[in-house]
Parts: sequence; structure tokens; C-alpha cells
Amino acid sequence: MKQSISFTQEAAIAAEQQRFMTKVYGWMSFALIITGLVAMWTASTPQLIKLIFSNQFVFIGIIVLEFILVARLVSVIKRISAQMATMLFILYAFLNGITLSAIFIVFTEASIATTFYVTAGTFGIMSLYGYFTKSDLSRFGNLLFMALIGLILASVVNMFLNNEMLYWITTYVGVLLFVGLTAYDTQKIKKMNIIGNEGTEEDKKEAIIGALTLYLDFINLFLYLLRIFGKRK
Repeated sequence: MKQSISFTQEAAIAAEQQRFMTKVYGWMSFALIITGLVAMWTASTPQLIKLIFSNQFVFIGIIVLEFILVARLVSVIKRISAQMATMLFILYAFLNGITLSAIFIVFTEASIATTFYVTAGTFGIMSLYGYFTKSDLSRFGNLLFMALIGLILASVVNMFLNNEMLYWITTYVGVLLFVGLTAYDTQKIKKMNIIGNEGTEEDKKEAIIGALTLYLDFINLFLYLLRIFGKRK
């Protein structure tokens, strides 16, 4: 009898986790759609392109605003409402679409589409692995974080050096890093879900933070793969 109760409880927990992750993937996908549509709309509007990319202050201002939004969302998530968290997340996806419109100017649409499919497939496989694996991926957390810091520093340095070899090193390291982060973050988000609070404000905010994390993993993986598969116009 005890085994039957234990099995029932385990099944209920698994079902609640699945519903939570469905919400996470749903919000992530919604944000990706917004980013893609805004990027295409911006790229097809010459006046906007001229305003954003001919004025360095405007472009840098949008980038800075994006960083502020993410930092703000993460730092105050416990003190704001789920509705406000959702609005900040959507606003970030919108602004990211504006800055990412540059890829439609630089790369062919066919290569962007191909890269998106490759990214979606890779992301899906690694996210499924992170969700279903019994291995504890948290032990890789510090390693992945240090690798991310190193990648950021190397990328900033190469903005001044413009070294082709370093460019390709950071590209392939970036792909491997965000492949690993996809699995790691998926497992972390799954464990982050508090069982029993389904439908509450906290549950909704957990889903938004999880969606933001996986959204960033997807976007960064896509951009690094675009360096490899993208064909310039």
C-alpha cells in the first residue's frame, strides 16, 4: 500500500513538473516569436534601420537598456507581480528583436532559416537530455560559469584585436558552452519549480525566469551557429 501511495505521489510530482516546464517552453517560444517578428519588421523598414544603425548612441542605448531590463527582472523578481515580470520579459524580447535585425542585413534569409532549424534541433535535444537525465549536472555549474566569463572577456578583447583565429576559437567555444548550458539550465529550472504552488504568483514568476534563461541560451547558441552557417549577402 505504501508503495502505491509513493508511486502516486511521484506521478503527481512528475505531472506538475511537466506542466510547469510546458509553461516555461511556452513563454520562451512566445518571446522568440516576438523577437523574430520584430527583427524582420525592423530590417524591412529603412527609416528604422537608418535611425538605429547610423547613430551609434541609439544602438548602444538599446543594448544598455536590454542589460538593465534583464538585471532588473532578475534582481526584483521576488518583489514584483507576475504580470510586471511578464511585461519586462516581453519588452526585452521586443528590444532584442530590434538589435537582432542586423542579421537580416548581413546574412541571407536562407542561411538564417537553416541556422534557426539547426539551433532548434540542437537546443531541443540538449534540453530533453537535461530534463530526463538522472545525472546531476549541477557539478558543471561553476565550470560553465567560468567558461562564460572567459568567453565574454575573449570576445571583448577581440573587438579591439580583430584576430581571425580568436574569432573562430570563441565561436566554437561559444557553441559548446551554450549547448552545455541548455542541458544544465533545463535541469536547474526543473528543480527550481516548487511542487504544490501551481497557479500561484510565485509559480508564474518561476516560469518567466525559466523562460528568460532558456531564451538567452537559445539566442546565444543561434548567434554563434550563425557565425558558422551564415552566408553573408
